[in-house]
Amino acid sequence: MAVLLYYPLVKPPTEILHQALLYWDGIASIVPQDRREYDVAVPAELHELQERRLYTPVTFGLADMEELDDPEWCRDRGQASRVLLQELRRMAVPPNRHRLSFPDAYLYGSKMSLWLERELLSLRLARPYRGDFWSLVVSQEVQQLVIGTLAREIAADRRVSYVPCTDRVDAHAWALRPAGEDRLPAWELELGKLLPLPVPGTPTADVVAFRERYADERHRLMRALHRMLGDLRRDYEHPADVLAQLRREIEESVDDYRAAARSSRMAWVDRSVMVTLALAAAAGGVVQPGLTWVLGAVGGYALNVATREIRPLSRARRDHDFSYLHRVGETLT
Repeated sequence: MAVLLYYPLVKPPTEILHQALLYWDGIASIVPQDRREYDVAVPAELHELQERRLYTPVTFGLADMEELDDPEWCRDRGQASRVLLQELRRMAVPPNRHRLSFPDAYLYGSKMSLWLERELLSLRLARPYRGDFWSLVVSQEVQQLVIGTLAREIAADRRVSYVPCTDRVDAHAWALRPAGEDRLPAWELELGKLLPLPVPGTPTADVVAFRERYADERHRLMRALHRMLGDLRRDYEHPADVLAQLRREIEESVDDYRAAARSSRMAWVDRSVMVTLALAAAAGGVVQPGLTWVLGAVGGYALNVATREIRPLSRARRDHDFSYLHRVGETLT
């Protein structure tokens, strides 16, 4: 499987933390390099999960700094920098500037290259904050764009298979749809009803205990879903055929997992989880944007698959390019 890389904040919301513990190898978030900043930003719960190798603090290292450096000086590798700069300049021009939220978000100094810091200040999209730590005060939109860029660049470069994940609709949109020339068709799949979560207020310790007790059931479910995503990416023109081939595997794994959930005596809910999946061979535009299939029932639920075009902020990954959005809605099972 893989590790969810949560952004734009250091501390993931509880529902995403529990999602990662149940259906992934773990969770990660981007943390400041400065040790004093790190100690303030990372809560005790994440420290405890790190000791159990379930949480990974990810820093924006030298190689990443070079990737997001001045595009005039890194023309051979500066695609992300150029797109990021283009978006920042667009945000800085009225009326876009007037639509930005009141500056109430922060960017730690150790999460930025010097070039990016200077650009934000020169575009008047940030102002210095000299509190306990050096940082910039920015709008939420700027924070989400910058950290979303970092998340996707880190996910593309690291040996660990990180999958970007956020609960912010704007952050998801900024990371996937900046203004750029390259456009690729992508699937959007709603998977929330296949991945139930404990109700809000469930102790994380109980979730970890469930993870360990029912490891076989959750591994089987995630293998089936990852196989489905991979097959849809490769055989994007025949989604109904892909689901028909995997229907029994998915149904059985969902049934087994829900039986384990019932036996746990925890209360569960369904939350909306949308995955955006860049298609492997669709650069020619064979799939029509906006075309939607409702592809039968999988595990007792309808699985909606739709296509749209995205402009990936980072370069294409060789293996996959998944990105998850956890949306607010929830329903009791």
